[in-house]
Amino acid sequence: MWVEKENCLHRQFIFEDFSAAFGFMVRVAIAAEKSNHHPLWTNVYNKVDIWLSTHDAGNIVTEKDRKLAADIDAIFKG
Repeated sequence: MWVEKENCLHRQFIFEDFSAAFGFMVRVAIAAEKSNHHPLWTNVYNKVDIWLSTHDAGNIVTEKDRKLAADIDAIFKG
């Protein structure tokens, strides 16, 4: 579940292993590039943390972030 905090949407995704986490990141990267909206994220082994905010709007959460979050959720669900 996405949590809005400190002007960002955040969610942590946990996978079976590093390969699954990395594959997810590749799919998210493609979706982010298509929408021209890029996340801040980290990956440690099987965990991917993603933060979304819109820099053009002053680093706040906008509809662009909510749309990308929904796209990311769809990728995660497969």
